[in-house]
Amino acid sequence: MKIYKALTIAGSDSGAGAGIQADLKTFAALGVYGTSAITAITAQNTVGVTEILELAPHIVAAQIDAVIDDIGAQAVKTGMLATAPIIETVAEKIREHGMVNVVVDPVMVATSGDLLIKKNAVDALRTRLIPLATLVTPNVAEANALTGLTITNARDIRRAAQRIVDMGAQSVMIKGGHRRGPAIDLFFDGKKFRQLRTQRIRTIHTHGTGCTLSAAIAAFLARGEKLESAVMHAKTYITAAIRKGFAVGSGHGPVHHFFRYWGK
Repeated sequence: MKIYKALTIAGSDSGAGAGIQADLKTFAALGVYGTSAITAITAQNTVGVTEILELAPHIVAAQIDAVIDDIGAQAVKTGMLATAPIIETVAEKIREHGMVNVVVDPVMVATSGDLLIKKNAVDALRTRLIPLATLVTPNVAEANALTGLTITNARDIRRAAQRIVDMGAQSVMIKGGHRRGPAIDLFFDGKKFRQLRTQRIRTIHTHGTGCTLSAAIAAFLARGEKLESAVMHAKTYITAAIRKGFAVGSGHGPVHHFFRYWGK
């Protein structure tokens, strides 16, 4: 039996709807063995984030080394990297280990609106990590922060996508879930643009949407799919997971990572 492996480098969500927990659920649901390097511990539930403890960069590095030296990974995704030293450490380890299929989810704000990254870390994200990315998956607000643009229309989204690729990323997928109207994501591989359009699903149970999408892309890349195919299949997966999302707690419930295996 061929075993596919993917590594997530991200923060822990005690409510288990986003972060490391969502990534590992996604990997498992898509037939990939998931490993993890935790960058931060959050006290979090469906209502908000009450505490954040960033781990020391050398602990993050040690986790990555332990996983790659023994188990390996055919793809890696990054999520919450709260500080510049953590970002720099992760970038250094990606280069050191020659990691491939690097999906960078520039997690900056939780679904609840809580800030998850230090303001001085954004520049490190732009200059150290994005140039190593196979794909960057910001939402519109994150694309604003990364590019310095104010995105108000489809033309602005294309400008932002080009600017992120100009930073060194191989490709970018700007997520449109926070905009009005249909849920339209824009995928740009550095040469051509492609819109991924789905009907908007009216639900508040969207906790972990971005984490799950980027993890799904990494999972399909680990399974050997080409980038555009991985993006398309991940979009199909997250759309179904959102549609099947359910209430846990009193706020934004999680998407349903295991909708294929057990009901609501």
